[in-house]
Amino acid sequence: MDDTVTISSKMSTAQRQNITQVINTYSKRLMGFIRKRVVRESDAEDILQDVFYQLIQTMKPIEEIGAWLFAVARNKITDQQRKHKPDLFSDIYNEAGDEDEIDWKEILFDNSNNPETEYLRSLFWEELNNSLQELPAEQRYVFILNELEGLSFKEIAQQTGETVNTLLSRKRYAVLHLRNKLRVLHDEILNY
Repeated sequence: MDDTVTISSKMSTAQRQNITQVINTYSKRLMGFIRKRVVRESDAEDILQDVFYQLIQTMKPIEEIGAWLFAVARNKITDQQRKHKPDLFSDIYNEAGDEDEIDWKEILFDNSNNPETEYLRSLFWEELNNSLQELPAEQRYVFILNELEGLSFKEIAQQTGETVNTLLSRKRYAVLHLRNKLRVLHDEILNY
């Protein structure tokens, strides 16, 4: 954590000791709870710090401190997830950075008739199709409608009767699966 939560010197010694005890008692469990629900370690650390900051700022007595901390953590996680954009398909093939890396985006949108590019493009689409077939039907359907057919999540929600959050979650799982599968193809091509 870059910033640290500090306990105000205006608090009594007993209040500071109580808060310190709560932080020491719940830090590990809260961090484990948060880590399971967010992608990045830095986000988990920020959320944990925000929970303890809110604890310090709370003026009224809290009867069930454990339940209160976990409820605040859950709310902070939800707030953080609302801020983040959904995973995009373009993130899957936009990973080039090293000169030895394959730039999928360049290959997929290359209009030349280069046989090597066409072969790599066919490998990509074959792997994508095979990987899509491995997904649960709901995830595959959302991914295809959003990424390949260009429908918004709102349009898909109207069509399916599902909530936008459910659709976002399904697409996220699909993107993570596809990213892993295409990473394997990427590594196989580079190591061949």
